[in-house]
Amino acid sequence: MYSKTVIEHFQNPHNYGKIENPDGTGKVGNPRCGDIMYLYIKVKEDKITDIKFETLGCAAAIATSSVVTDLAKGRNIFDALKINSENVIEKLEGLPVIKVHCSLLAADALAEAVYDYLKKSNKAVPEELEERHRQINKES
Repeated sequence: MYSKTVIEHFQNPHNYGKIENPDGTGKVGNPRCGDIMYLYIKVKEDKITDIKFETLGCAAAIATSSVVTDLAKGRNIFDALKINSENVIEKLEGLPVIKVHCSLLAADALAEAVYDYLKKSNKAVPEELEERHRQINKES
């Protein structure tokens, strides 16, 4: 069973769509379940000023993408990197165990968008983010 919050985010996702000429784009997917997430960010002075997503997947995948954008919008990019699966699940008032991987994907899509932004901007990528990027791409 999904919480009312999951259903609300699925039926009325926040920040859905594509940003033209984003400063950073994150793309992640889970071949086992078929979920694919694209997350786009606009950044000014290392602050996420706009964020949108496009997700092809189940209700949980769409809901977690929606929540991640809510949690990240307006935050410093390095603070946004601290958003994790637990934060997403808490904001959604729970997820079925079999759908927890969706919250991981959403957080990874955000990390990939920040990574892409830093690379495009010729800014230093923290080693922890570099390692996370390698791990995400290894799993895809």
